[in-house]
Amino acid sequence: MNDDVERLAAPRRPELLAPAGGPEPFAAALAAGADAIYCGMGSFNARRKAENFTDGTFSDACRAAHLAGARVYVTVNVVIKDTEMADALELMRRCARLGADAFIIQDWGLFFEARRLMPELELHVSTQANVHDLRGARWCREAGADRVTLSRELSVPEIARIAQAGIDLEVFAHGSICFSYSGLCLLSSFACSGRSANRGMCAQPCRLPYELLDADGSPIPLAGRDRALCPRDNCTADMLPALLEAGAGALKLEGRMKAPDYVHSVTRAYREALDDALSGRRAGDDELADRARRLKRCFNRDFTSAYQHGTSGDEMMSYERSNNRGQVVGEVLGSRPARRDTRGLHPDDRRVRAAVVRIGLDEPVGAGDLLELRHAGEPDRFLTVIAPADARAGSVIECRAARAMPAGATVRLIRSQAALDEAEAALHREVPRRRAVDVRVRARIGEPFAVELSCADDPALTARAEGFAVEPARTRPVTRDDLVEHVGRMGGSPFTAASFEVELDEGCGMGFSAVHRVRAEACAALEDALLRGYRARSERLAALPAFEGTALTADTDPRPAREAEAPKLCAVVADPQAADAARGAGATRIYMAVDALAAAGMGPDDAAGAGIVPVLDEVSREADLARLDPWVRAGAPVAVGTVSELALAAGLGARAEVRSCLPVHNVACIRALERHGAHGFWLSPELTLDEVERIAPHAATPLGMVVSGRPRVMTSEHCILQVAGACIHDCPRCRLRERSLSLRNIDGRVLPVRTDVHGRSRLYADRPLDLAPQAGRLLAAGVTRFAVDGTLLPADEVAGLVARMRRALDAALAGRRPPARLAGAQAGCLFVGVD
Repeated sequence: MNDDVERLAAPRRPELLAPAGGPEPFAAALAAGADAIYCGMGSFNARRKAENFTDGTFSDACRAAHLAGARVYVTVNVVIKDTEMADALELMRRCARLGADAFIIQDWGLFFEARRLMPELELHVSTQANVHDLRGARWCREAGADRVTLSRELSVPEIARIAQAGIDLEVFAHGSICFSYSGLCLLSSFACSGRSANRGMCAQPCRLPYELLDADGSPIPLAGRDRALCPRDNCTADMLPALLEAGAGALKLEGRMKAPDYVHSVTRAYREALDDALSGRRAGDDELADRARRLKRCFNRDFTSAYQHGTSGDEMMSYERSNNRGQVVGEVLGSRPARRDTRGLHPDDRRVRAAVVRIGLDEPVGAGDLLELRHAGEPDRFLTVIAPADARAGSVIECRAARAMPAGATVRLIRSQAALDEAEAALHREVPRRRAVDVRVRARIGEPFAVELSCADDPALTARAEGFAVEPARTRPVTRDDLVEHVGRMGGSPFTAASFEVELDEGCGMGFSAVHRVRAEACAALEDALLRGYRARSERLAALPAFEGTALTADTDPRPAREAEAPKLCAVVADPQAADAARGAGATRIYMAVDALAAAGMGPDDAAGAGIVPVLDEVSREADLARLDPWVRAGAPVAVGTVSELALAAGLGARAEVRSCLPVHNVACIRALERHGAHGFWLSPELTLDEVERIAPHAATPLGMVVSGRPRVMTSEHCILQVAGACIHDCPRCRLRERSLSLRNIDGRVLPVRTDVHGRSRLYADRPLDLAPQAGRLLAAGVTRFAVDGTLLPADEVAGLVARMRRALDAALAGRRPPARLAGAQAGCLFVGVD
């Protein structure tokens, strides 16, 4: 590799990776000690609503980070439409030229195109790509990935197992948790008018209230636990040694939508905890309490580390509320009237009057802290007040409030003034973080005065400057302390002196202004040395031709020779009876989930004999492989939902059909996965009809679409049914799981929920798809497999939908008009697309 490339800032291991949604959070993360910072540029990232960066602010941020010894990663962690491929690659080139060290990518088409066209770039696989086992991580390494960001759901032993893949692993250490496995959630797309989580525009419907409905539509009482899909926030500050021992190479802090005070406080707390873990030091009880206090006083929904400990029950959920819980600091002791003008404070309500609230403190508070007062009996009638002064735990304070508050109300600190002040101070520093340097000074009479600077964290990074010739002193000779003082004045440079080595002849004389000039030249030379590799890379990338002509898209890819296949009517069924009914109605290809096959007493030989294609899960953790892997057989078709399963199928010579949970939105993705063993694709339900028509002709293998049935919109490790508060912790014997339950959202949409025998839940769209009217255009585009998804349906209903789709296909093949869409059905994203 080119020497200039090797001199790009090397990651420190283990790495503390902090978020930044814009320049101010970036500076806060850098000041607080982040080893690396991830951020977004442009529209190809999963936090498009964040402030993000301009070219100028991003360039400045990268320069500051590199001089401080930190790295910068750009998130390009969304699915890429075929028409966007060249633009996404140009964005990556632009960001790399501005100083980005690496790119976090979800879309496999973009990944392989970036690896082909810009091989020197460092590429990380996003958690959105849904990698959660050793085989999947090895596949990523062999594909050219430099790092894999693992799923949040993994336990510490699972991380340790995956670490055997020999690829750098990034794990989530702190922050918000997506309820669904990342990359598998379509809830926002289908419930919020195309605002796709896979496109960075998630509307977070998981944080809203839901009702749990029985099969007859009647609500099941939840006793205030109405946020069925809202997890607490992840916090692993007290278990970093275990994560490091397991092989975590980077600890990721979530929060690109968070303010600078949040980023600064969380990064600082984890910096301290990580430094303790690396040094083997045990912090004192007071230090640990202060660290925990700072974390709780940032935005949080309460904390959990359930996934890291291998659990996923009620202990990880925030059923009661989805907003900031802060830290409980005391309770209301009582209230009294404030005896001041109360005009405008709703005089008709006797309780609504200006009041002074007395609060007993269990935790210290500071002047300016924002406190929330909320009584369990009236959870929606809460107040916020400002702490008037610093106060210790055990003391009583009085706060002005708009009205009286009942005794016993819980008091939470939900905004820390100290955190705001610390972040503000960090943002006003001339340099967010200075890099420690070792200083060597040489002052020999008759020789040039010289200053050499070496980075304390990487002594190979060195710069030297020489200046005036040293002469004998005419008055007072210069001492070692003089040189330490004057050379050590690093001024506005990004450096601070860590140590000094001084070679000084007796009786030297010199002017200190001349000393300052040499020191300034040495600082400038070291800055140049630190940034030289980035400039060289920028020049190389600038010399590449425009990606508009070189990126693999429908505009540049010649249509391949294609496997000849007559149109097939397919059915996804839940049991053998439905399979027989579907065949009787005209289905020519039957699919069943492996759990359904096993429940029917069928093994791989039985399924093959019955002509049933096994459908593997969209989650393939180590514990899943023993039941999934036997269904992958040489020469036989199998529907795969992860790159791990694709890797196994390719190795065994199976005919893998890539399920839509591995989203394919561009020609580059199709061709790359075909090279890696895909023998067919089921296209994403987030594609528009125009997008299907653009990419479908470029597949060398058969393409299918689900044209009828309810799309799966979530897969979660946590069992949704636990919201009912009746879990028996024995999924095979759970009676609740056997009932046809649903969630109803605030818009009245009813979404079926099913939990499998392993405790994993799947949520389905409120209305079924019906793409029968588009059968002709889909056929003309090159789609040859049309699936009726009867996962939730009894045999007779599956047969009815298959027969209807049979008529629609026959009409389209004969040039007749297919039937109109069924009443109550939807076209999904086929016309509205996803943002």
